[in-house]
Amino acid sequence: MTESAQTGTRVIQVDALARVEGEGALYLKVKDGAIEDLKFRIYEPPRFFEALLEGRDFSDAPDITARICGICPMAYLLSACQAMEDAAGVSVTGPLRDLRRLAYCGEWIESHVLHAFLLHAPDFLGHQDAIALAKDHPEAVRKALALKKAGNAILEVIGGRAVHPVNFRVGGLHSVPRRSAIEGLEAMLASSLETAIELTRFTAGLTFPDFEDDYLSVSLRHPDEYAIHEGRIVSSAGLDIPVSAFEEHFTEEHVDHSNALQGLSKTSATPYLVGPVARYNNNQDQLSPLARELAAEIGLGEQVTNPFRSIQVRMIETVYAFEEALRLVRAYEEPEVAAVPVQPKSTRGAGCTEAPRGICYHSYDLDAEGRILTARIVPPTSQNQRRIERDLRGVAERHLSLPDAELQWVCEQAIRNYDPCISCATHFLKLTVERV
Repeated sequence: MTESAQTGTRVIQVDALARVEGEGALYLKVKDGAIEDLKFRIYEPPRFFEALLEGRDFSDAPDITARICGICPMAYLLSACQAMEDAAGVSVTGPLRDLRRLAYCGEWIESHVLHAFLLHAPDFLGHQDAIALAKDHPEAVRKALALKKAGNAILEVIGGRAVHPVNFRVGGLHSVPRRSAIEGLEAMLASSLETAIELTRFTAGLTFPDFEDDYLSVSLRHPDEYAIHEGRIVSSAGLDIPVSAFEEHFTEEHVDHSNALQGLSKTSATPYLVGPVARYNNNQDQLSPLARELAAEIGLGEQVTNPFRSIQVRMIETVYAFEEALRLVRAYEEPEVAAVPVQPKSTRGAGCTEAPRGICYHSYDLDAEGRILTARIVPPTSQNQRRIERDLRGVAERHLSLPDAELQWVCEQAIRNYDPCISCATHFLKLTVERV
């Protein structure tokens, strides 16, 4: 901490914050008791995956894009698969579709539980990290780790391994799991569902900062199920479009203070929200009866306007994911073929799935031989950047009277509400506050 007597400017710099993924920074300047400047910066170097894909065969895209993230590889590989299938006019249905949805349930489970209890819960219980949290709440942390293991097990059985699964391809899978292997998950999932309910009720005892806003919620919606891996793109403002129309309504722009493009709506000046809260706000009516009852029990209404309650929404989605996984396991029949044929052609295809953090959009232009001419990938965190900045401004304005250390803490909480996936790694947030 430094302070200048001549300028009256106070600068606070925090060099090590765990519990966010990647390298980011927050700059906050306060003058005469008001916020003069605020920037949420992402300064991690770009990795150029889109350029890396150019010239590659269409079938390479899923395995390459899966490497973007070790926590949510299914989001990238399945969005890529669906984009290529869209380009070829092919649909993956029946048991192959069910296997994709089951694997995605595994990804939601392992990601949601990791964030809720190892990265986010310490904020609400006054701890610096999960290690400190485990000293006061050892059973909660142990049970959360067991749930994460269950999510990983789903991915291992279907995808071959939990991190960067290798068994998925355009058109389906390389090989289908035996019925006995899928049935072997049932007992673990049934037990884990009860644990997930217990840990969801644990979040009812948390105290949330007093902050609410009116969110423009954007998510997938499916006519027959709570949208996880397929659907149309909808918004709380009435938008309802096919995935192929995404770029007609949403775009990205570069700002000087961030290496990541920022998503914005072409028709609304309001930053839009993607992720668990957006999904819940748009699709709460499609949750299972158990999940809806549990949401009401822990204090969630039909709409969530306090972003700090995202930890509760993640756990409601975890309960739903276990229920859905159990349903799919019990109904599983081995597909007759591992994949449907996909014949590339000179056209464009688009795909979108619900990563744990929000919609993950892919589009590709292909030549007649199936080579990738252009690629566009829009991850959830880039779409949420403007929304995070708006939340930060609102939270900081309400807490400017706090000492710098406490103001820093609540700002960090506000960022972690989004589980930002700045990259595949957990590094740190650098906070600078100037008070004039």
